[in-house]
Amino acid sequence: MSTSVDALKHLFRLTDDTGIMEHACGIVPRRQEGYSTDDQARALWVCLEWLDIVSERESGRIYALIDKYLSFMLWAQTEDGHFHNNFAYDRSREAESPSEDCLSRCLWACARLMVRLPDTNRFIAAETMLRQARKYIAGMNSPRGCAYALASFSLLAKHRYPVDYESEVAALANKLVSHYRRHAREDWHWYEPAATYSNGLLPWGLLCAYEVTPNRQWLDVAVESLDFLIRLMTNERGQIRPIGNRGWCTREGRAKWDQQPIDVMKLGLAAAKAYEIVGRSKYYDAAMKCRAWFHGENDARTAMVDPKTGGCYDGIGERGVNYNQGAEAIISFLLTEAIMMKLTHSGDEVKVHANYAGAIS
Repeated sequence: MSTSVDALKHLFRLTDDTGIMEHACGIVPRRQEGYSTDDQARALWVCLEWLDIVSERESGRIYALIDKYLSFMLWAQTEDGHFHNNFAYDRSREAESPSEDCLSRCLWACARLMVRLPDTNRFIAAETMLRQARKYIAGMNSPRGCAYALASFSLLAKHRYPVDYESEVAALANKLVSHYRRHAREDWHWYEPAATYSNGLLPWGLLCAYEVTPNRQWLDVAVESLDFLIRLMTNERGQIRPIGNRGWCTREGRAKWDQQPIDVMKLGLAAAKAYEIVGRSKYYDAAMKCRAWFHGENDARTAMVDPKTGGCYDGIGERGVNYNQGAEAIISFLLTEAIMMKLTHSGDEVKVHANYAGAIS
């Protein structure tokens, strides 16, 4: 499976000597908005996925990005093992409270690197950060934090690392199930009273846990909640419609705007994992619809990716597309593309969406 590293050109554009900048005006980075550790962890994840896609000859440019993002995360980890998230452009730390979401995103990036690059010195940095942050897992309770951390330790357990991560897997999976049992109703198969952001993470985490510990309760909750989420995120034409962040979704109703690419990516991530584990075609179809959302099969009837710039637009609002191309959007698109390439891969052929072929051919 091979395509060009030029597909990552907007990632390179947003990345300076410090890391990837958070926002852009059009395609131009907004330096005044600074950086987030969240984005470094997710950009590192992108690079690890794309190492499996580009040719070995071109991989050197991706390793250079990996080193920048990994270095940022090392710098952002505090002495107590947590991660500071928000930084100004001058590298000063902005005031904030510690975030379980940020911590768990960093755990996932570290675990993914440990599995993908076990024989490099980069492993030492990732393993050091994960080991220092591990102590926070027992007290973690936010559903998304639990899901990311659960996927992280499930991945390490799946690859049989010498440290025992199975206790964390069981504890975190049971916490997610507990959230689900507390809030689920006959007409509301969800872990919280509202479906908000990055919802696909929650069934994805349980599916990852089921891979290493075949607990049927975890699988049943994952599948039931994912089926519910797919229904919530499907419009009248059968296309993906992310839950809008101007009001989210409750049992009383859901917001249509503003739609964010990251929510599409997270649904695609969960659907692809469900197809891998359960093998039902409806999950393959849902994953492919997530990919299609980026290429114009959405409420705006507009492609969200621009092959000329290599970027992805920030979202869809009531008045149309937000044409700024920040870090979260391009990361979401590149992860979706990588996940779906691998899902559709057969032999030495890979099905690349025609609308983006010019940028990744």
